[in-house]
Amino acid sequence: MFHVLAGSIGGVVCGMISGLTPGIHANMIAALMLGFSPAILSFLGPEGLAAILIATLITHSFLEIVPATFLGVPDDGTSLSILPAHSLTMDGKGEEAVRISALGSLWGVILTIPLALSALWFIPLMQPSIDVLTGSILVLIMGMIIVRSEASGWLFALCIVSGILGLFSFRFEYLLWNTLGAGSILMPLLTGLFGLPFLLTASEGTIPRQHFSGTIISGSSVIKSAIPGTFAGLVVGWLPGLSTASANTLVSGFIPYDNKRRNYLAATGASTLANSIIGIAVFIAIGRMRNGVMAVFSGFETPPVFLLLFVAGFSALLAYGLTIFCAGKAELLSGLNSSSLNTFVAICLVIVCGVLTGPFGLVILILATAVGMIPEILDISRIPCMGVVTIPVILYSFGIMGL
Repeated sequence: MFHVLAGSIGGVVCGMISGLTPGIHANMIAALMLGFSPAILSFLGPEGLAAILIATLITHSFLEIVPATFLGVPDDGTSLSILPAHSLTMDGKGEEAVRISALGSLWGVILTIPLALSALWFIPLMQPSIDVLTGSILVLIMGMIIVRSEASGWLFALCIVSGILGLFSFRFEYLLWNTLGAGSILMPLLTGLFGLPFLLTASEGTIPRQHFSGTIISGSSVIKSAIPGTFAGLVVGWLPGLSTASANTLVSGFIPYDNKRRNYLAATGASTLANSIIGIAVFIAIGRMRNGVMAVFSGFETPPVFLLLFVAGFSALLAYGLTIFCAGKAELLSGLNSSSLNTFVAICLVIVCGVLTGPFGLVILILATAVGMIPEILDISRIPCMGVVTIPVILYSFGIMGL
């Protein structure tokens, strides 16, 4: 038990570093852990190494909302969340945004753990049918989002253009540098589509005084929002070829991110954690790896699923406390020059993309930023930009192309 607790605490520390540092993903930490796995296994054993990996993934999933909220830096799980979260920051309510997301994440863990246990039984039975239906489900989701919009023509065009960019990017992904195992085509794609346009068009002035006087959304509303978020995370974590960003797209079909900002943050917080946890069940049930952390598991003896879910729950409690602590420091940002801060963050994002993905990553970043400026210019929803991921997956599931 000592090995498990030590590994869990070590994983929480690693997840805190990766979650709070823009450009560093939990998969990068997992790649580093793989390099040091012989030493870790000799000291902590497979249970300790598993605890480190799971705790890193869970903690990162909690804390990634912090840079998304205060800096507008997107990650795979926060690409759409930065819109309501950062807007709340500009209203002086950044701490509230982080607290709501953390609470939604915690409920996502609570709701998903028992579902993950039951999934061990029904996933193997239903997987063949699910593989066939993936593309149809995504077409239904994107179609519902576009048709319900007042500017459906522009949204459809934006989705197609984003999809073409995604097809091009995934086709030539091998040109990335893949520095330290952290290079991913999603980094320049999501940064360009959701990060840089926001930073480049943000209003000038200073960050408003951050103050917290309680969350406006009630506890029951958080739970009601966490339920569809958990469902979206479960679906995306189960379906092949999808990511947390796709889950947030699915959530937006139930809860609009523009006029129900707090509910959306609670839902996406739940979807992110549900996606992470169901990935454990999918790996145990059918051996499929949904993220880099699970890929590392395939290299050594996997501990019992009950132990893995215990670590997930334990690290979630610690990560929730850390997230609330970080949110409490929001007042330190009051009065900072937002224009200078946005410029600094934008430059850092370009540098990080260049270092981790190389010249081709920078080319993709430029193209994605150009596409990402379209919603700003036309004042339309940014959700169809997720066509960059969904259209390649749809074509792959229909057997039209490979990823």
